[in-house]
Amino acid sequence: MPLWMWFVDSLVFVFALLVLLIVGLLVRRRFLARSGGTFEMSVNRSTEAQAKGWMLGLAVYKDTELEWFRTFSLSPRPTYRFTRGDVIIDGRREPVGHEVHAIHSGHLIVATENAAGVRQFAMSANALTGLLSWLESSPPGQRVNNVL
Repeated sequence: MPLWMWFVDSLVFVFALLVLLIVGLLVRRRFLARSGGTFEMSVNRSTEAQAKGWMLGLAVYKDTELEWFRTFSLSPRPTYRFTRGDVIIDGRREPVGHEVHAIHSGHLIVATENAAGVRQFAMSANALTGLLSWLESSPPGQRVNNVL
């Protein structure tokens, strides 16, 4: 077989892998969003206002937890789980500097304290309202720690 045919076969193989990866990401996102209660949320383990450290993702409401999945991952397991009574929200701000390009357009940044070690969330204003409502609606007898 000539060398150029090997090259063409390799290109076709790489293209097919890319198509399978994209289809896998789309199917995974569709599967996660199927249960409802999903929204785009970026997370950062740092408290600094910089672009470094932001990870794009999708958050899914469960009964007592908020599960967070990375956007560009094929894993069916959440990267972080935030338990309802252990999440503290403290203030909000607009993204500054290069943060504007590191998170989704129009998202606000809120400081948070939680057991997972994530220090900042970025989400839309509507998603923030929903998150605060979900945090406040914990069953009787459970503590609520959100402050804004």
